[in-house]
Amino acid sequence: MKDFFKYVLATVVGLILFFLVLAIFGTMSLVGMVASGESTKSVKDNSVFVLKLNSTMDERADGDLMSKFTGAGSETVGLDEILSAIEKAKNNDKIKGIYLEADGFSPDSYASLQAIRRALTEFKKSGKWIVSYGDTYTTAEYYLASVGDKIFVNPQGMIDIHGMASQPMFLKDLLAKVGVKMQLSKVGTYKSAPEMFTADRMSDANREQVSVYVNGIWDNIVSDITLSRKISKDVFNQYADSMTIFKPAEEYLKMKLADKLIYASEVKNEVKTLLKLDKDDDINQLSLADMANVKRDRHNGDEIAVYYAYGDIVDNDQVNPMSGGGHKIVGKDVVKDLLELADDEDVKAVVLRVNSGGGSAYASEQIWHAMKQLKAKKPVVVSMGGMAASGGYYISSPANYIVAEPTTITGSIGIFGMFADASELLTQKLGVKFDEVKTNANATFGTRARPFNANEMAMLNTYIERGYKLFRSRVAEGRKMPAEAVEKIAQGRVWLGQDALRIKLVDELGGLDLAVAKAAKLAKLDEYYTEAYPGKADWMDQLMKTTSGDSYLNSQLKATLGEFYMPFMMLKNINYHSAIQARIPYIIRVE
Repeated sequence: MKDFFKYVLATVVGLILFFLVLAIFGTMSLVGMVASGESTKSVKDNSVFVLKLNSTMDERADGDLMSKFTGAGSETVGLDEILSAIEKAKNNDKIKGIYLEADGFSPDSYASLQAIRRALTEFKKSGKWIVSYGDTYTTAEYYLASVGDKIFVNPQGMIDIHGMASQPMFLKDLLAKVGVKMQLSKVGTYKSAPEMFTADRMSDANREQVSVYVNGIWDNIVSDITLSRKISKDVFNQYADSMTIFKPAEEYLKMKLADKLIYASEVKNEVKTLLKLDKDDDINQLSLADMANVKRDRHNGDEIAVYYAYGDIVDNDQVNPMSGGGHKIVGKDVVKDLLELADDEDVKAVVLRVNSGGGSAYASEQIWHAMKQLKAKKPVVVSMGGMAASGGYYISSPANYIVAEPTTITGSIGIFGMFADASELLTQKLGVKFDEVKTNANATFGTRARPFNANEMAMLNTYIERGYKLFRSRVAEGRKMPAEAVEKIAQGRVWLGQDALRIKLVDELGGLDLAVAKAAKLAKLDEYYTEAYPGKADWMDQLMKTTSGDSYLNSQLKATLGEFYMPFMMLKNINYHSAIQARIPYIIRVE
């Protein structure tokens, strides 16, 4: 028996030591990988930047450490790193061109695509070339590819251009089947965010605004593509009506949508010709990851802080199992960061990069106040990404200057409160009974036993109306407009950036680079450099995040539910949201 316990103990100790050594070597590998990833990359003469876009895109990429370590999956790419890489490639004399391949690329918005395309256009203006290749092009992928000097398509490939549409989803009848309905209080004829849960079709006002921004985005796409490909807009729209995806690849040459049909293995020879290399020569290639480690010429002078605020606006970063993930604008954290930037004497101006459809009205107000305090000490410029609407516009409104992309979705000045009434589910379908003893008339306000009564609903409406007037007054103050003028363009209406310029909700159309230049001008800086805030998560935080159970469950749910994932997660977590929301429609899909 003694020998038995001795061997068991030895086995346990051995296993512990094995896993301890494994953990040490794993940590050493991770540290080595991080260190190597941060090393400076040298650029050889006659190099090509290979820009392969085959993943999802967000405003910034926090990095998926585990996917790098295991080689599994594809990490999210950041708009910031794409633009930085293109800028470096443009300014590096050793890089002669860009090979662009977008296959399976999922951008967060057409505004982000516009920013990338504009950067690629500037790259070409430096006298360098771009070639694009695709097996199958979606409209978004072709929009980027069309900037190329040459567009190559696989002989059996496809170009899918069929127009653009928005098809919102409505869950009212589904909820009714289980005895749940939404109690709604809102201000704004165009405030359509709750319609997903309270209606079975688009309201007339919502249909009007959706038609405007869908057609506006499409017009921008058509204008840019037809200019590059030297096709008339009418002809291009005829192509879209004819469903190009079903046409033989040879037709794309006749339609001027492509320049040559070649297989992927033949692209290298085309690139070698541009580089004036022999067929047996190797091509010096730089990936997007390589470009991140190419040294940038650091400007001398003063610092301009670029603060990234993207995702849902929330009161706090509370632990919420299966919350749906995604980056968040946490009110209390952003307030703290902005006040620190205000007190930082090294920072001479701040650019707030906003990409948000809004969220908590309370958190939006707190950030608004911090923006006011920041603006009192130094210039503040807002750069709008794909969205800066509702709460996203609320936090932008105090800035000295606002820059938006033509297809940025902005405005949506309005708020709402939405509360789930599950009393029918509980009392009629499940047979739950309630009784009560109360001390005051409204002691049972918010009870699960019944919906709001008329008096409670009236008080809630008054509260929502007061919040709307506050939002409207913040915009009026920031944009130096009478409240009456704001009211005419408010009511929850969504505007494209190009239309927001006309009604003075934004000051200029352009990207982050333009916003930085404007901040430098306001701060009277001749020489400056930019620093990004807040700092990205370190490798240990990334490791903890990517190995968490919630992260795994979310990834599995997304894969299973597909396009239904977000609506159901929003419904599941509605009680986690701030009661009063300054938010655009929960999901805007334009495809």
